[in-house]
Amino acid sequence: MPGPKRLDPSSSPRAFLGAELRHRREAAGLTQEDLGAPLFVSGSFIGQLESGTRRMQLDQARRLDEILTKDGFFARNCAALQKSKYPDHFAEAAEAEAVAVEIREYAVLLIPGVLQTEAYAYAVFRGGLPTAPQERIDHLVRARLERSALLDDPTTPLFWAILDEAVLRRETGGRAVMAEALRHVVTLARTNRVIVQVLPFSAGSHTALEGSLKLMSFADAPPLAYLQGLGTGRLEDSPAAVRQYELTYDLLAASAMSPDASLAMVESVAEDYSHEDLQD
Repeated sequence: MPGPKRLDPSSSPRAFLGAELRHRREAAGLTQEDLGAPLFVSGSFIGQLESGTRRMQLDQARRLDEILTKDGFFARNCAALQKSKYPDHFAEAAEAEAVAVEIREYAVLLIPGVLQTEAYAYAVFRGGLPTAPQERIDHLVRARLERSALLDDPTTPLFWAILDEAVLRRETGGRAVMAEALRHVVTLARTNRVIVQVLPFSAGSHTALEGSLKLMSFADAPPLAYLQGLGTGRLEDSPAAVRQYELTYDLLAASAMSPDASLAMVESVAEDYSHEDLQD
């Protein structure tokens, strides 16, 4: 059985912290399960901290210092990593997303963030935060667009999106914005960078009626599921729960239209938006 993947501490501050955690844990002769027990977390969670796919929380850092150091190393460095350009409920998921090798997302009402255009992202944030200062909206839009750099590599991560038909029909930002946004999704799919399916209204009841779902897989850590609600979000790392969410996604894919039929529908709806806009 191969050993753990060699960490690259220079790749990110979280990777640096994770590499140091692994070094000090192994020096103390502890397994990941041994170290997780006094923190009331699983061994897989410790593995995710070590691989940099999860963000270390300050209370965890202080407990790790009590167990592994005596110099406050983890608390000092963890505090410096707490700032994020993303909303608090999404920050840890965004950081995990950035190192994932596969992302599968079911979108209920909005085009997934990494697939959004600037105009569409602006409409989403301005609609959700109608009284926010312009500077905040601009900051959120920039942060969202920066996430699209995930797709700069031609093959990694694999990105597979299932869009509820409501995503196509909800006019966000006006018809011209919708036409541009949907064509952008089609372009990414036609150039083989993403896989897109549409779950049509005709599919009726399905396994994810209660909300959106994002699944993330990693080269050297267990998979994660991210569940998001209104102003809230939760990362799930329980193997049993993640397996259940993976089954949920598989069933959604089985109920969705084929990729070719899905793109034909997205293109048709984009064309409808364009024609309606020209007629006004």
